[in-house]
This record gives sequence, C-alpha cells and structure tokens, in this order.
Amino acid sequence: MKKFFYFILLFLIFTYNISYAEELNLSGEGAILIDMDTGQILYSKNPHMKLHPASTTKIMTGILAIENGNMDDYVTIDDEIVKLTDGSHIALEPGERVKFEDLVNALLIESANDAALALAKHVSGSIDEFVKLMNKKAKEIGTLNTNFVNPNGLTAENHITTPYDLSLIAKYAMENEIFREIVKNYTYVIPVTNKKNEERYLKSANKLLYSTQKIDVDGKIVPIKYEGITGIKTGYTIAAQNCLVASAERGNQRLIAVVLKANGREVYSDIHKLFNYGFNNYEKVHIAHKGQFIKNIEVSNGTNPVVAGILKEDLTASIPKGNMNTIEKKIYLNDVIEAPLIDGQTLGKVEYYLNDQFLGEVDIISTLNIEKIPPLTLIQKIINKWYIIVIGILSIIQISSFRRKRLRKKKRNSVYRVH
Repeated sequence: MKKFFYFILLFLIFTYNISYAEELNLSGEGAILIDMDTGQILYSKNPHMKLHPASTTKIMTGILAIENGNMDDYVTIDDEIVKLTDGSHIALEPGERVKFEDLVNALLIESANDAALALAKHVSGSIDEFVKLMNKKAKEIGTLNTNFVNPNGLTAENHITTPYDLSLIAKYAMENEIFREIVKNYTYVIPVTNKKNEERYLKSANKLLYSTQKIDVDGKIVPIKYEGITGIKTGYTIAAQNCLVASAERGNQRLIAVVLKANGREVYSDIHKLFNYGFNNYEKVHIAHKGQFIKNIEVSNGTNPVVAGILKEDLTASIPKGNMNTIEKKIYLNDVIEAPLIDGQTLGKVEYYLNDQFLGEVDIISTLNIEKIPPLTLIQKIINKWYIIVIGILSIIQISSFRRKRLRKKKRNSVYRVH
C-alpha cells in the first residue's frame, strides 16, 4: 500500500503542469518542456500521444550501455550485427575490434545503428535480451506508454513512446556525468582498428550545438545554434518524421525539451520556442530551506514538553516569474507525537502550492532526542499524592477525635444512671 501511494505522489509531481502560456505555434505533433531538476512540466502539447521515437531511442540505449558496460572494454563485431544494420552506421566489419567507449560515442554523436546493435549484444549477450533491459528500465524510470522493440529506433509498429515518457528518460540519462559529457559534443574521432587503417570522423546531427543555418522563430530569423544548449539527441525516420530531445541551461535553470513528429527544420524552431518560453517566463527559486524553523510542537509524555520542528531538506521549484510571494504552505502534523523522539524523526510535513497547484513537500523533523517520562516509583507516587495523604491523616484525626468524644459522652451517661 505504501508503494502505491508513493507511485501516486511521484505521478502527481511529474505530471502536473503549471503552464500559464497561450498555445505555442509548434510544428511537432507532440511536445513537452520540463525542469530537468524537479521534473515539473512547464509546457506540453499532446504529452501522452504515442509516437515513433526514431533515434531518440538511443538515449535509452546509451545510458544502459554506460551503466552496464565498461568503457575500456573492446567489442568484437560479428556477422549478425553487420547483417542487421540498416540506416546510419559507421561501417563496422565482422571481426573488427572497437573500444566500447568509441561505440558509445558513435551511438550518441553519429547516431550509428550498427554501434547500437554492437553495444546491445555486448552488454546483454543478445539484442533481444537488451531490448528487455530497455523496457524494464523504462518502467523503473516511470514511463507510462513506452515500448521498445530495438536499440536503434528503426521503425517498428510497436516501437513507441510519448513526449512525456521521453522527457523522463532524458532526465534520467542526463543525471549521469559520462552521458552528459558525451552528448554535449558534436564531433568525435574513432582511431584506427584492426580492420580500418583510417580514423573515423563523427559529427552530430544535433545542429542546436553548432549550426549557423537560419530558422524562423516567431517571425525572427535566428541561427539554429541555441545559447546554453547542452545536448542531447536527434532522430528521423519517414514514420517518425523529425524528432529532437534537447537540454539547455541558463543561470540556475536547466530545462529539457522534447519534440516528436515535426516537419523538417521546424523541429529546431519548436525547440527554440519551448526553451525561450521556459527561460523567459519561469525562474528557479528556493521555496524551502533545510533546517528552516516551522513551529514548536507539543510532545506527549516527554521529558521536554515541546520540540522545535524544522525542515528536513531544501525544496526548489520553477515558478512563473514574480510569483514567489504568492506561494502558500500547508502544515500537517502527525496525529500522535509522543516520546520517545529521536533527533531527525519525522513529525509531519509542509506542502507548498501556487494558485492551488502542488509544487512539492518537505518533511518536518525533530531537533532533539526526547526521552519518555519514566514510570514513578512508589515513593514518588506517594509524594505526588501528598494532598491525598494529608486529607487522609486529617480524616483519621477527625474520626479519632469524634470517637473519643462519643466515648467520653457514654461514660458520663453511665455515671448518671448509677447514681
């Protein structure tokens, strides 16, 4: 049950949309813009539409290769890899030995389909087993409508994803330093091998990184190269049309944009529009700080009657500019806060909202170790009940006095009757 509620919470965090923009004029049939750090959706167009991802598939292939392989290994190319290769490639030959690191760069920079197959087979023993690994990882990341059939992205009926799912995969991949270092580059050189006596010079199709070609962005003619771009992957097939997943950062903001099934170079215009919208309209702010005092909280049966409740960690969020002062917080304390308590124990939580939209939450924790009041000894119980004892003694004295008076009265009556 706890896992179920945790999943629901993650779903809400990663699917709520705080966009206040008018519709952007995008060519792509599906698109999304998210905050890379928090996963917040800043803008979306058909975010859950099932579409072909083309070579953006290689984002998943690349991160799995990095996580499960050794960059210093050498991979021997076999006949199956060459036979199954279609589309873009680096002309791998049967019996050729290529460094694993070179294949990963060929995968993510040149978008080589033969490199994708070689990496898949080297990591999992077979291409089919690697595809199973891709789908398993997709579910772990939290995708909702993704199914991979191959590691390179060639069109297949059931090889699909969505802008939302692809943004999650990209966010996950960009958390890996090796992956980030590769996708920010647009050239790479593979040295000579046992089968090739010339170096292979690779160049990325991601023109956001380098191209001075011009595009129209909302009536302005600008270069394709985008300021602050940090990666990550293009894709194209006839069925998928032009696809692009991109990341960019300015100041403390890091964004990921996804566009699927766009027309030609309009895919770059779409990415520009998405990033411009995010950087121009949103700001990354700290809405909660680790150690921030929330309130003094009563503790039942404790050696201290109260404890200071503070925030467990920082919380940042992307919000529309100028809205910091309109963020609301709601404090929820546990139903029972009773000693013993330990320093750092969760006592409740604070939820943060902007215009009734959930931004995030942080646990409230204890700042002290508080012991439970120990059971009273018999003497302590007697001392604590001193007033009862006093009343009892006074009652006994009064009763004794009353009895003595009655006894004296009886004696006098007896004397009178004898005479």
